[in-house]
Amino acid sequence: MTSGQTEIWHNPRCTKSRNATAYLDTAGIQYTVRRYLDDPPTVEELGAVLDRLGKQPWDITRTGEQIAKDLGMAAWGRTPADRERWLAALAEHPKLIQRPIVLTADGGAVVARDEESLRSLD
Repeated sequence: MTSGQTEIWHNPRCTKSRNATAYLDTAGIQYTVRRYLDDPPTVEELGAVLDRLGKQPWDITRTGEQIAKDLGMAAWGRTPADRERWLAALAEHPKLIQRPIVLTADGGAVVARDEESLRSLD
């Protein structure tokens, strides 16, 4: 992430992700696109984004995905001691990351899956 610039972790095949970029365009918010499936975040990047979001890795994990089921993630612990295991899984399998994530130029972040979240970007 470039400091001072809004960035969206985007999957162009996802309707919610496309809606978020359309919202940013309409709002006149300048941003860069990170196709996180092609350019997966590192464990360190995920940790920093989660800190900005005020969330834990299990909060942004798409546990309904087949990969999550195959890994048995529903049974994984959700304590600070379990955080690294979750981060490693998200870094290895970026499809598990909830989308889109918008990292704002002012240091904020939001999982922009609904209109209310998108409005918080204004």
